[in-house]
Amino acid sequence: MPHAPLRLCAEQLLHYSNNVAKIQILNDILASQVAAGEVVERPASVVKELVENSLDAGAKHVTVEIQRGGTALIRVTDDASGMSREDALLSLERHATSKLKSSEQLESISTLGFRGEAVPSIASVARFRMSTREKGAVAGTEIQVEGGNLRDVRDAGVPEGTAIEVKQLFFNVPARRKFLRAETTEFAHVEYQVRLHALAAPEVRFTLIKDGRSVFDLPAAEDWRVRISSLAGHHVAGELMRIPRCEGQGVAVQGYLLPSEYARKGKRQQFIFLNGRPIEDAAITRALRDGFKGGIVDGVNPAVWLWLEIDPTLVDVNVHPAKKEVRFRRPFDVRNLIANAVERALIGDLPVQDNKPVAEKVLEYPAADLPAVSPRAAAAVEQESVELPVSQSSVIAKDFPHRTEQQQDLVTPKGIEMVEQPDFQIIGPLHNRYIVLEGDEGVVLLDPVAARERIVYENLIKAADGEPISSQGLLVPELLELDAVDADMVLRHAEHFSEAGMQVDSFGGSTVQVTSLPAFLNVSDVRGFLLELVDELTETVGSKRGKAVAFETFAAGIARRVGRHELCEVSHAERLLAAMFTCDLPYCTPDGRPTLIHISLNELDRKFGK
Repeated sequence: MPHAPLRLCAEQLLHYSNNVAKIQILNDILASQVAAGEVVERPASVVKELVENSLDAGAKHVTVEIQRGGTALIRVTDDASGMSREDALLSLERHATSKLKSSEQLESISTLGFRGEAVPSIASVARFRMSTREKGAVAGTEIQVEGGNLRDVRDAGVPEGTAIEVKQLFFNVPARRKFLRAETTEFAHVEYQVRLHALAAPEVRFTLIKDGRSVFDLPAAEDWRVRISSLAGHHVAGELMRIPRCEGQGVAVQGYLLPSEYARKGKRQQFIFLNGRPIEDAAITRALRDGFKGGIVDGVNPAVWLWLEIDPTLVDVNVHPAKKEVRFRRPFDVRNLIANAVERALIGDLPVQDNKPVAEKVLEYPAADLPAVSPRAAAAVEQESVELPVSQSSVIAKDFPHRTEQQQDLVTPKGIEMVEQPDFQIIGPLHNRYIVLEGDEGVVLLDPVAARERIVYENLIKAADGEPISSQGLLVPELLELDAVDADMVLRHAEHFSEAGMQVDSFGGSTVQVTSLPAFLNVSDVRGFLLELVDELTETVGSKRGKAVAFETFAAGIARRVGRHELCEVSHAERLLAAMFTCDLPYCTPDGRPTLIHISLNELDRKFGK
């Protein structure tokens, strides 16, 4: 016999809460603040929830105003249906929603919001004011809430629609407020969120205002390409390739993509919308790559704007607190449909796969005149030896057992002395990846990529130690139209770029201007190189190291980008070795990978049974 549901009357609840010490019922305000921990992560989270409510209410114009990155003020105003006083008050109650009336509707959610937690959660951690008026109503309503406590409800002369002000976010939850980042960073996340919604709903006008100044004002558009070019940059408009509408099994997909040379690490250049909802989905990302049929290399993702329409019964949007992720009922059908649609868009225009990104093909680095690097201060080397994931001493011990005491001192360290270059005889290339050398006690393999990394890294570190690096100005400054988060990251670390011989400045909005590069780089595709570097730094900033990127980490990122293009040619080997052995730590890359591997004659004899 099934158990009857547990029902406790008010008197029983009071009795138990007064007499049982371990378990207590949370009051409404505390419960909302707990819910806010999932819903309200940062100012961008507030903007997301409020804009979604505006779109669900039928807004044709949404204005987002931000002060001090959203920490001082967030105001979202719309011209939608508005609310009566009763509905406005109910919207501040937890789990109160007009978008869900029965459990059956959970199987076919068609609105952006539906849980009824966002507004009360936001009001519980801020100074909150809502002004709203229904269509055709004579007067509107204004409600003020402070930290979850209702302060005032009154009639107000306000325009039709709804305006919500959120001031001093997390003022009563200091533990949450201290985790907020710099104002520029928080605003970058807000701008990115508004851009997502503007792409999801091009038929709606979006206005974004920062500290009293307009960032953008996007008129409603019927053509997705107008909205894409307004946000991604007009330089991409002529490159957009249409993904034709494909339908099947309750799913339809269409959109636009860019050719393979625009592919980048990470997925920030992918914009995926499901029934008007911005989402992130690993299966869709794989499907987009599959559609290129090997036309892009591993580690990068194509730039794409993809709109999916799907029967709401075939997808569960209630699997993530922030509703970013979804679960498809038939994921393989969705994946196959997307891959086929992308392939159709590329028919007749598929790039030839040669295991190199397009950016690599046009980057050129001179083999001659490799920069010499003088030894660094002992303290700096000691700091670097601590940071290496694989200690240089272990590399030398394994591959060069005949090292001198002076070489060992380099990694202990007791002082700095130049590492003497061993007497190598160059034999030849191995599968166009390594160079075979003959040493005094066996065979040595040189990795040109790793060697170049070490050389470039120490050259950049030398500049940071007070010896300015030589830079060359670009005849025509390169303008990079980045997304707001990437632009903020670049500008916050402009000093690092400058120390590395690259001058970067803001060119307005999310556009960054690059006017110079290090003299030792001969880069024919400046944009490709810089976008790769931005991707590298974005990953670093997002990692556990990431609140502030030390210059050593920045320099290592540049070195990796330069090193990966080094050619494996015997004609370069002698100069490469000479430059490598002017380095303080020649035997490994900044992240600890070996530049040389030694195979002794004794080991060879043992393998041949001698």
